[in-house]
Amino acid sequence: MGTPDFIRDIRASVGHQLLFLPGVSAVVFDGQGRVLLGRRADNGMWAVVGGIVEPGEQPAACAVREVYEETGVHCEVERIVLVQTLRKPVVYPNGDQCQFMDVSFRCRATGGEARVNDDESTEVGWFALDALPEMKRFSNFRIERALADEPTWFDNTTQG
Repeated sequence: MGTPDFIRDIRASVGHQLLFLPGVSAVVFDGQGRVLLGRRADNGMWAVVGGIVEPGEQPAACAVREVYEETGVHCEVERIVLVQTLRKPVVYPNGDQCQFMDVSFRCRATGGEARVNDDESTEVGWFALDALPEMKRFSNFRIERALADEPTWFDNTTQG
């Protein structure tokens, strides 16, 4: 889907100014303990599935929607594993700036077949935990947290 319409509408008014946006990421496991990943069309890196929460949408519902839209896999949310505001804004090639607050969910696949289901990924696949492709720390950390039998992780430090 790319940039949601509501973001395009905001950008028409504010230009490239920094937007603080709610986002989600979904760490989806299948019955064999493999994790679902997509190779991003924008940077070519493998990553967990994620997206922007639409106005009025619940974060868990957004995670389920994003997983299906991007991969064709149906899933259920099991729990929140992480809440984190990313420290550095993302600056896109067109100059748009965004900073995301990410709520990451551990999810369980319930059906569907992993496939490229939109234009945000060039590949989609299931990966054994001992055979993960190279990824940015963002995705690796979320997978680690999804595997941990611990309370939700959050960063309680202040920026100064």
